[in-house]
Parts: sequence; structure tokens; C-alpha cells
Amino acid sequence: MTADVAFDISAPCKLSEAVSLRDEAFGALAYHHLTRRLVFLKSRELVALVRALGDYDRADDALHAMIDSSERVRYAKALAGLFSSEIICGR
Repeated sequence: MTADVAFDISAPCKLSEAVSLRDEAFGALAYHHLTRRLVFLKSRELVALVRALGDYDRADDALHAMIDSSERVRYAKALAGLFSSEIICGR
């Protein structure tokens, strides 16, 4: 998938194989080895969600299982941003 494709929260996705995550006190740094883009994941909950995406049939299944209902909209927007940055991708 490419960045010009809209993020579909009901689709299966995963952390891109071209991305390395480095844990930090604030969350993690995501480095995309092909685009050379560095992205900050600003919470440990987001890092856990991104790492677990591949374990769920759909991105929204992971979101509902791991994120409190009051925070789901914010995390869904974060996932959309990570998709457009090619940190996460479809599978």
C-alpha cells in the first residue's frame, strides 16, 4: 500500500517490515529504512497497539481490545497518520 491510499480501520494491517521501533521513555521512535523517515510515537499505549496490529484480524479489533473507549477516536487518528507515513501498512 502507498501513502495515497486512505486508511481503512476495518482492514487488517501491521507494522511495516521496513520499520524499526526503538523504545523511549515517551513511547518510541519509528524509523522507516526505505523512506528514511523518523516518526515519534508519543505514548507507550500507541507503541503497544502498533506492535499488536498484526495479531488482530482488523485494525479496529486491536483498537477495541487495547484502547479505552474514551481514547479510541484519538488513537484511530494516530493510526491513520502512521499509515500515511508508511509506518503501518495493510496485510
